[in-house]
Amino acid sequence: MDRVGDYVFLRELGRGEHSHVYLARTPRRLGIATDAVAVKVLSLPGTDGFDAVVDDLTLFAGLGSPHLLPLYDVGTDAGVVFYAMRYQPLGSLSAPAQELTRREQLRAVAAAARGAHELHEAGLAHRGIGPANVLLDRAGAVLAEPAVGHLLTHGHTLSGLGPRAQAGGLELVDPLLMQGRPAGRASDIWSLGVTLHLVLTGHGLFPALVSADPFTAVRIYLRSHPEPGEDLTDGERAVVVTAVHPDPARRYRTAGDLADAVEDVARRPGG
Repeated sequence: MDRVGDYVFLRELGRGEHSHVYLARTPRRLGIATDAVAVKVLSLPGTDGFDAVVDDLTLFAGLGSPHLLPLYDVGTDAGVVFYAMRYQPLGSLSAPAQELTRREQLRAVAAAARGAHELHEAGLAHRGIGPANVLLDRAGAVLAEPAVGHLLTHGHTLSGLGPRAQAGGLELVDPLLMQGRPAGRASDIWSLGVTLHLVLTGHGLFPALVSADPFTAVRIYLRSHPEPGEDLTDGERAVVVTAVHPDPARRYRTAGDLADAVEDVARRPGG
């Protein structure tokens, strides 16, 4: 694929289970002062849920928050859904362009939590928070667009979890979602807590999942409890433990509260 709509691709930036992301020339019609944008092309069957995708992404873009990735355009071409957003050359928390200090890592997660809080206040759950969706810039970080694949697949994915269950990202999904709870503040707060732990320690909260196949991993996951790493400060550990508490009522009340806690840790000596 070398283009979609009027976006001419310059190179591939990355790919997921159901998407490809490309660097593309900015169409003049967008009226923005940048030579290139990032374009995500969803490789999902059909466009039956396109209107719902547009609704979610329009709401996201309309918030105009400094903590959320600017989104410029959404459309369909040859049976696929695509959308254009600001290109973030400094990478993400999963693949930063340069090594980050611990304080920078903490502040990036706090910024993502601020973005999640603004989404929640607007009535939208993100559903896809993880290190790869916390994008870095010179001001700190922004949270990428919410997950929309579930709107197009009508549930035809593993346990309704899609690529996360198959690509080592299972623990980013709140176990309560697998038990039929709807996505919302509490599930995104869980994802933020796991993200913080992954970024600070380099490993997950559920060691037994590392070598398990996807279906076995789900069974293990639902029977296990988070195991925070030893290489966390007391403050960092307290944030993670609260964010991933099995009882959602005992997690942070809002993602904004989680952001406050992470920023407090970042201000401490050694943070």
